[in-house]
Amino acid sequence: MDTCWQCGSSSGDSLFCKLCNALQRPTPDYYRFFGIPKRLSLDAKELQRRFYELSRILHPDRFLQRAPTEQRYSLEATSILNDGYRVLRDPVLRAEYVLKEAGFEVAGQRSRDVPPELLEEVFELNMALEELRAGDQEARSQLEEARAKFIKLRDEMDRDLQALFEKYDASGDRAVLGEIRNLLDRRKYIQNLVVEVDKETGV
Repeated sequence: MDTCWQCGSSSGDSLFCKLCNALQRPTPDYYRFFGIPKRLSLDAKELQRRFYELSRILHPDRFLQRAPTEQRYSLEATSILNDGYRVLRDPVLRAEYVLKEAGFEVAGQRSRDVPPELLEEVFELNMALEELRAGDQEARSQLEEARAKFIKLRDEMDRDLQALFEKYDASGDRAVLGEIRNLLDRRKYIQNLVVEVDKETGV
């Protein structure tokens, strides 16, 4: 059990010692830091409320007259707060965080491999990109159509991802995390294609 650095009493998971109210070393676990259950489906408004509340409580200016240890912890806490909020409010980053914490490899070679069901579309897209780079402006309309198709596919994946989030939250089954990882890999590949098209067409 954690003990307060200042008075030695039990501090538990609290950011502040219950006895002397000294700021404790912040946990690097984003969910524990925000004091919310480790779920993949989160209430965005509640997360935002916690972010603003903790921002006020932990702002370094509030610790200018406190012990150097608390000043250091407030800076660490502010960094964790900002990083944690950036990750937890984004469904994809949140899922990648949970996967990493559970020991899954994410965003590796798999996200660079062409999903088998997209082989034909990706081949045609690459051909159109080469034509556009060679100066054939007629390829632009084909790329715009491909972009719209991939964005629609990405949106469908986002809906599937949310369904898997709810399935995992209800079951805690690691096999569902595997499904989420595979879907994230395909989604990242699709997103990379959209970015590439945007770069070449100036969208």
